Amino acid sequence: MAPLHFTIFIFFSFIFATSSSKLAPPRHPFDPLTETELKLVRTIINKSYPIGANHKFTFQYVGLNEPDKSLVLSWHSSANHTVKPPPRQAFVIARDNGKSREIVVDFSSRAIVSDKIHVGNGYPMLTNDEQEAATDLVHKFKPFLDAVKKRGLNASEIVFTTSTIGWYGESEAETERVIRMMPFYLDGTVNMYLRPIEGMTILVNLDVMKVTEFKDRLTVTMPKANGTEYRFSKLKPPFGPTLQNAVVLQPDGPGFEVDGHIVRWANWEFHLSFDVRAGIVISLASIFDMKVNKYRQVLYKGHLSEMFIPYMDPTDDWYFITYLDCGDFGCGQCAVSLEPYTDCPAGAVFMDGTFAGQDGTPAKIPNVMCIFEKYAGDIMWRHTEAEIPNLEITEVRPDVSLVARIVTTVGNYDYIVDYEFKPSGSIKMGVGLTGVLEVKPVEYIHTSEIGEEDIHGTIVADNTVGVNHDHFVTFRLDLDIDGTTNSFVRNELVTTRTAKSVNTPRKSYWTTRPKTAKTEAEARVKLGLKAEELVVVNPNRKTKHGNEVGYRLLSGPATGPLLAQDDFPQIRAAFTNYNVWITPYNRSEVWAGGLYADRSHGDDTLAVWSQRNRKIENKDIVMWYTIGFHHVPSQEDFPTMPTLSGGFELRPTNFFEQNPVLKSKPIKLTTAKKCIPKNE
Repeated sequence: MAPLHFTIFIFFSFIFATSSSKLAPPRHPFDPLTETELKLVRTIINKSYPIGANHKFTFQYVGLNEPDKSLVLSWHSSANHTVKPPPRQAFVIARDNGKSREIVVDFSSRAIVSDKIHVGNGYPMLTNDEQEAATDLVHKFKPFLDAVKKRGLNASEIVFTTSTIGWYGESEAETERVIRMMPFYLDGTVNMYLRPIEGMTILVNLDVMKVTEFKDRLTVTMPKANGTEYRFSKLKPPFGPTLQNAVVLQPDGPGFEVDGHIVRWANWEFHLSFDVRAGIVISLASIFDMKVNKYRQVLYKGHLSEMFIPYMDPTDDWYFITYLDCGDFGCGQCAVSLEPYTDCPAGAVFMDGTFAGQDGTPAKIPNVMCIFEKYAGDIMWRHTEAEIPNLEITEVRPDVSLVARIVTTVGNYDYIVDYEFKPSGSIKMGVGLTGVLEVKPVEYIHTSEIGEEDIHGTIVADNTVGVNHDHFVTFRLDLDIDGTTNSFVRNELVTTRTAKSVNTPRKSYWTTRPKTAKTEAEARVKLGLKAEELVVVNPNRKTKHGNEVGYRLLSGPATGPLLAQDDFPQIRAAFTNYNVWITPYNRSEVWAGGLYADRSHGDDTLAVWSQRNRKIENKDIVMWYTIGFHHVPSQEDFPTMPTLSGGFELRPTNFFEQNPVLKSKPIKLTTAKKCIPKNE
C-alpha cells in the first residue's frame, strides 16, 4: 500500500551558490539533478505547457536522462576527466490532459529537445500530491460518510492508503487511471494497517479526481486495537530482552571519503546517487588492483529495478493487491529519512535526496541515504598452522565492509536495501523486510473455528489473519568486468563415474562443464534446478594462468513465482519467471516491469524484451537478478515484523592474480575502559 502521510520539505531558495542566470554544472555525469536544475526544468516546460491549479499538467517523474554510455566511459577514463562530458539532460514523464507525455530537457541549450506522447497501455508512477487529493476527496464523499455512519464509526478516526488495481484483461480503452482507496480505523491505535475497514469498494479516477465507483457491499467485524501498539514510549513493562548498548569504535575516524557523490574506501571507488523511482543508484564501481597499480571496472550501474508483491487472497477486497512498488509508487519517492545510530551506526555519513513534486517544484528527503563501515565480528580470512614442528602460526584478518543504505516505506512494509562493498572484491546486495503485516478481519480467534474454509493466511491475533503473499525484488546490474565486452558462463557441476582404468577405490566425483550462453534464451536461469556456477567473464582478459577474468553470482534461496503463468498479475510480472536474466545493454531497458507499470498489460517487460533472443556472447551485457520471498505470516510478525533478510553476492572469480586482501594490515586492537567485560 502507498502511504498518504508524507514529510516533504519544499525549497524556496537555493542552498548552493548558483544563480538563475548561470547553471553551475555538476562535476559528474551521473550526479542526480540538483534543485537548481529541477527549477530550470519546470521553467522551461512551463513555457510550452501551463502549470498550475487550472491546468491538468503534472510531473509524475523527473530524473537524469541516461547519458550515452560510450561518452561517459570516455570522460571517465580520460586523465583528470579532460574529455568533454556527455550532454546533461532531464527526462520527464508528465500527465497532460489525460495523456502521458515524455519530455527531454537539455540544460546546455535550456530547451526541450524531445517531446512525445506515450502510445500504449500503462500509466506513470503516482505522485504524493494526487494520493493525498484522492484521500481528501473520499473523506468528503457523502455515500462513504453514510457507510461509515451505518457502521457506527467516527469518520475523523479513518485514514486511507491508496492501492493500484492492476489489470485483468480489460481493453486499453477500459483501463482508466484509477486507484482503489482502502480505509483503516485508528480509534485507540496508530497501527492503522491492523484495523482495516472491509466491505467497501471505492475507486477514484486520478485524471479527473472523481469517485467513479462506490459500493457498500457488506459489514465485516473489525479487529480490536488491543495489543497493536509498537511505540516504545507507549509500551508498558515488563520490557525485554535486555541488550547492552554497543558502538563500533573508530579512533582514527571513518575510513572512507565522500567527495560530492563519489565514494572512496579501501580499494573501492564508486558513484552514489538518488533516483525517485529506484532509490539508491550505484555507478562506475571500480576496484584498485595492486598488481597492476590501477582501478579496474566491475559495475557500470546497479540499482533496484522493480518489486512485485502479490497477495494470495482472490476475494473482492484482496484480489487486486499485486503491487509493482517501484513503478506504482516510486521506491525513492517512498524512501524515508534515516535515524542516526539506529538506522545507521555511529560514523555514518548521510546524504539527502532531491526530487520534483507534482507541480515540478523541488522537494527534499533529508538523510535519505547513509554510508557506513560495517564490522560484525566476521572474519575476512584466517589460518592456523600447527603441523610444522616447533612452530605454530595463526593469522587472522577481521572483515570490514562499506555499506550504502536506503529504507523505503511503501505503505505497511519497510524495505531496507543495502549495497555492501568488501575489500576482497565482492559486492553484496541485500534486502530486509520489516514493518507491519497487511491483514484481513475474520470472525475467528482460534484455528479450531475455521473448518474447511481457506482463510488465505494465518490467524495472528483475535479476528486477524495475516494474508499469505510474496515479495520479489529485482535488481538491474550492468556489469562491466574489466571492460564492456563480457560473456555469461553457466558452469555446470556434473557427477562423473570414475574410469575403470583409474586405480582408485573411488567410484565417482564431480567435474565442471562450462557453457557460454550465446543468446538470451540460453542465459535464463531458474535457480535450484541443477548444480551450476553462474559467472560473468571478460573473454578478452585472462590471468597469467590463462583463466578468463570474471565475477561469480552467489545466489540466495531459489524462490520463484507460484502463480499460474496465465494469471494476469503474473503476466505483468513475468520478469520473475526466472531468477536470472542476461540481456544486451540497452539504455531504454531499465525497469523490469516496464516504464509505465501502473495498470500495464505486461507487454513492455524484461520478459518481453528477452523474447527477441538477442546475441549476448562477448557483448555489453546486463544481469537481472530477483530475490524472492514466500511469506506465510506467523504470530511473531504481529504487531510489527522482525526483519526478514535475503540477498546475493557478486564475487571475483579469477579476476585477481591472487587473494587481493592477502597483504591487508591487521587492525590494531583498541579498547575503551567502559567496554571491558565485567569478568575481566
